[in-house]
Parts: sequence; C-alpha cells; structure tokens
Amino acid sequence: MANQKTHVIRTYRITRMAQMETDDLRRRKKEIILQNGFTKQDDEKKPKPEFMLRESPLTTIIEESLHMRAIHHIFVVILLIIFCDTVIYDFVEHGKINIGLRTIVHGFGDIRRCAKLWLFELAVALSFYPLLRIYAATQKLFKNFPAACRMWSIFGILGVVLLEVLVIAVPSWDLNKEYLAMGSSVTVTMEMFRLAMKIHATAVACAPRCSDDGTPLPTFKHYVYFLFAPTLMYRDKYPRTKKIRWNVVLFHFMEVAAIIFYGSFFWERFVLRYWSDYGIEAKIEAGTVVRRMFACVLPGIISFIMGFYCLLHAWHNAFAEMLKFGDRLFYEDEITKEWWTASQFSWYYRAWNRVVYFWLRDHIYRPLAPLAGSSISTLVVFVVSSVAHEVILALSFGFFYPVLFMEFGVCGLMLLPLTASSGRRFPSALNFCIWLCLFVGNGISWSLYAMEYFARQNCPPSENDSFFIPKSWSCPEIVLKPNWTFQNPFTLIRNDY
Repeated sequence: MANQKTHVIRTYRITRMAQMETDDLRRRKKEIILQNGFTKQDDEKKPKPEFMLRESPLTTIIEESLHMRAIHHIFVVILLIIFCDTVIYDFVEHGKINIGLRTIVHGFGDIRRCAKLWLFELAVALSFYPLLRIYAATQKLFKNFPAACRMWSIFGILGVVLLEVLVIAVPSWDLNKEYLAMGSSVTVTMEMFRLAMKIHATAVACAPRCSDDGTPLPTFKHYVYFLFAPTLMYRDKYPRTKKIRWNVVLFHFMEVAAIIFYGSFFWERFVLRYWSDYGIEAKIEAGTVVRRMFACVLPGIISFIMGFYCLLHAWHNAFAEMLKFGDRLFYEDEITKEWWTASQFSWYYRAWNRVVYFWLRDHIYRPLAPLAGSSISTLVVFVVSSVAHEVILALSFGFFYPVLFMEFGVCGLMLLPLTASSGRRFPSALNFCIWLCLFVGNGISWSLYAMEYFARQNCPPSENDSFFIPKSWSCPEIVLKPNWTFQNPFTLIRNDY
C-alpha cells in the first residue's frame, strides 16, 4: 500500500513537472508572439503590418544587453585611443596637433557647389507634385476617351522617366566635368538616387488614383514629408510617435559626427600611411603590396561596420525622431532577424539595408518576376543595385574601377545558390564564411581603390590615361622580390637554444 502511494505521488510529480514545462513553453511562445507579432509558422495566417511602431534592433539590444553595450563602449574607446595616437604622432613628428579636421575639410571641400547640386535635385523632386496634379486633372478630362487616355498615360510615364533621368544625369554630368571632393560627391550622388527612387515610388502609388475619382491624391504636405522620411515606400500615413525627443536627435547626430572623425583617423593612419606614396617610384615589390593589403583588412571591416552604423542606424534614427516616424526597423529581416547572424547571402542582402531592399523588391523584382521569372528578376535587381553603387564610387573617386561590382554583383550573386541549402544545414559555419568574405572583401576594396586613387595622383600623365582604364595596372610596375627564401623554423629554434 505504501509503495502504491509512493508510486502515485511520483507519477503526480512527473505529470505536474511536465505540465509546468508545457505552460512555460506556452508562456514563452506567447511572449514571442507579443514581441514580434507572429512566429514563423503564423507568418501566413497573421502577417505583420507593413509599418508599425518599433525601435531599431541595435537601440533595443544596447539598452537591454550589457554585453552589446560593452561592445559599443569598446568602439568608443578605440576611437579615443586613435584620436590620442593621431594627436601624439603629429605633435612628435611634425610639431603640430592635428585632430583629423584637415581630412574632413578636404573631403567635404567646395561645400557651396555641393549645396547647389543638392538644391537642384530637391527642386526636381518637388516639381513632381504640381506635374502630378496637372496629369491627374487632365487624365480625368480624358476618361471618356480611351485612346486619348492611353496616350496620356504613356506621356505621364515618359514624364516620370524624364524627371528621374534629370535628377541623376545633371549632377552626374557636372561631377564628371569637374571633380568634386569625395565626401561632397558621395552626398550629391547618394541624394540623387534617393530622390529618384522617391519620385518613382510616389508615381507608382498615385498612378491608380489619377483615374479614380474616389481616391484623392496626397497633399503637398504628405509628399514633402515622404521626401525626408527614412523610407522609400510611399504611404499616405505612417505610424507616428507622440513627441520629438531632442536629446535622442542630438545623440544620434553626435554619433554621426564621431564616426566622420573616426573615418578621418582611419584615412590618415592607414590609407595615407600605406598608399599615399604608391606610384612615386617606378617599381614596387609584390610582397610590399600584399603586406599592405593585409594591413588594411581590419581597418576595412571596421569602416564597413562604421558606415552601416552611421547611415542605417544613427542618421536614419535622427531623422525618424525629428519627423516622429515610428517604424525604426531600417535593417533586419522579419524572419531571419539581424544581418550579422546571417548564414545565407540571400538573408544578408535582405536584412542589410531593409529600406532599399523593399524598394528593389516592390518596384523591380515583383513587376518583373511574372514576365521573366525569379532568376532573371534577381539578376536584374543585382545589376541595378551594382550599377548604382558603381556610379556613386566612380563620380566620388573620379575614375571607374568596378571592384565593388565584381565582389558583390558577381561573386555575391554566385554565392546565393551556394549558401541557400548549406546555410540552413550549417548556420554557424556559414555565418563564419560570410564574415570571412566581408573581412577579405573590404580589405581588398580599401586597397585597390586607394592604389588607383594615388596612382592617378603620383604617376606621370600618359596618352593612355582614361576614366575607364585603371592606371594602377601599368604604373607602378609590380615586381617579385628576387631573394625570397624560406627558413626552417625548427632550425631557428635549435640554433637559439
């Protein structure tokens, strides 16, 4: 009897423990659903809203995780150490203190010309709205004449294309005619593509309304808000916060300024140190080039992370806070989460820049996929994105050198199918491989662009000089070191002892 009672009690305890574990799992699942809106299984049943009130992932992680906050502090400390190193080096070597302002002033030189080009781009973007109103009014007059309506629709499409070409072609022509400082050129070229994408998104969203009397066109206030909002998808309304936290705005702009100084220190301590004399001598040893390229791997990946943090986190969050824009998810995939944990290159491309990804998906991939198929549409998306990046780099550096196109537009595209299945089977190993590719790729990019930039400055002019032909291929001459030897390390150890 006692044994039977003990058995009942033991069975009850096991059942109770299993029930408690089940309740705990249910509670955790419920918390995940409340936080994320849906789980992967509920994706098709209850899709998340397109825009919703949410903070950026790094904002949440840094606030909630002491480990991530420590990593953030480590980067700040590295900045302070590099700042002190730069000050001490310049004071000892040159007898004067330099805090990176020389590089910043030179990089953002001729700011007036930069401002004029940006104002031109903004004026073209603003002119789209009255033209949209004129087009809509005329379209409604032609609604009883189908042939005239079709002709007017074609005219409207050509008008949108003309505005997009105008906002891109005129600044490109001006920058190609006369070189503008690198930082100013990057600002102008990135803004011209951003505004062209804004025009296109607004035209696509408003096209059905021009022939439908029941749906009014957006107001000019809505359009201007969209031009400065940190999104490329036009909607009449977005989730809005209740107030502007000016301390948050100031903090993010201070982060942007700090990263600009961070970049200037890296330029002076690594790029100028290793590559500023490239092309002065007629010959250079291959070993020296390889050693310098490896030395640029760590600065290259740190600059890559800084660029991501500066543009997609600090800058976007500052404008989102000023405009009360509630959706701060500028980077991250809703299913695969953060890009830095990706084990497939397709995940990485989706999560790295969520703002541009959605525009490419909705305005290129989805319209083209039913006609050309998924593979061709993906290829077109990669080509368009790569060409835009190459235009920015070519106009900013003053020469065409498609290193980034080959790395991400060719090699990155080839890695999509290779990591599709293996990334699911071996997520940890493939995440390691992706980071290895990012490290090596950024180090090569840093080196090759710097080599070409200084070769064009230091090498004597030639009749074969061209905007499209790299000068670093012919000047200086890269030669092998004739006295390379290999010593047995065990022999060295034996001799030492």
